[in-house]
Amino acid sequence: MEHGWVSGDQQGTWAERCGYVAFGLGVGHAAVSFYWGAGGDWLLDTVGGELERLARERGAGMVALVWGTGTLKLFAAVLGLAVVRRWGRGRWRRVVPALAWTASAVLVLYGGTLVVVQALVELGVIEAAPDVDWQALRWHLYLWDPWFLAWGLLLGAAVWGSARERGDS
Repeated sequence: MEHGWVSGDQQGTWAERCGYVAFGLGVGHAAVSFYWGAGGDWLLDTVGGELERLARERGAGMVALVWGTGTLKLFAAVLGLAVVRRWGRGRWRRVVPALAWTASAVLVLYGGTLVVVQALVELGVIEAAPDVDWQALRWHLYLWDPWFLAWGLLLGAAVWGSARERGDS
């Protein structure tokens, strides 16, 4: 079956490609969390506000939160593979898609809402707080939050596409 400009046999199906890219985006997000959880501070100033301050203080609660967040991101990343690989089916054939749809919805709602609100602030439609950290807002608008949005959209596309390819829809 043809998908795009190459056959499914040459590059995998459309759903598989979405699943693999979703996996990569999720692993990347998790790696950043694990890096910060291990004490790294590169790009930490792009987070801004109270989160940046707490991360720099390295309190036990914040470190646990960052590692927990990284673990959840890694789990959600693996869902991208699970929906398109044979090992994600079998006895998990109902659980994996349900978890992946849930993760996709959370990622799209979170990333999408933040991108829209931040864009409205950047455009002046919504008035920014007097103490807004413009650097952090722009990093969130142009990198961090679209990353969540793209990850969620690709994960959803992988779930939807793999169900259609298997005839589950």
